[in-house]
Amino acid sequence: GSLSLDANTIGSENTAVGASALSANTTASNNTAVGRMALRVNTTGASNTALGHQALISSTTASNNTAVGKSALSANTTGTDNTAVGKGALASNTTATGNTAVGQSALDTNTTGANNTALGVNALDDNTTGIKNSGIGRAALEKVTTGGSNTACGFDAGYDITTGSNNVLVGTGTFAGTATE
Repeated sequence: GSLSLDANTIGSENTAVGASALSANTTASNNTAVGRMALRVNTTGASNTALGHQALISSTTASNNTAVGKSALSANTTGTDNTAVGKGALASNTTATGNTAVGQSALDTNTTGANNTALGVNALDDNTTGIKNSGIGRAALEKVTTGGSNTACGFDAGYDITTGSNNVLVGTGTFAGTATE
């Protein structure tokens, strides 16, 4: 597409398909960008894969990320080792590392929370800075914002927990008690 890899100087083994894909890349190597504006502002970040419109669009120096879906990891600038699959998955992530989000809007508002796993539509959707959470199932731990080390498996499991930590919930709609436990 037009402007794809147009700033590249010594970067090698890159693939860009779509308008402005990898357009700011200068020295980074081993990146794959497929979709309009995928990895658009990446300059030196290496070994990234972005598939979808605006996937990893804000990434500048981040490496080892995989974003599949429209706007997946779209705000990520320097966060590394993240995997986002689904429209808007990890869309607000900026600098956090080690997150895995699979499902539309999974970990959507996460900014700096690290080492979280969200599998399912809206799983851990409201998490911003919470760390080491695992939400498996649609809307699992959806309302967690800053809580950490929570594990929930099942539809709506732990849905209302916001700042609570160290909870384990298994089953549809299970809940630990109060939103801050």
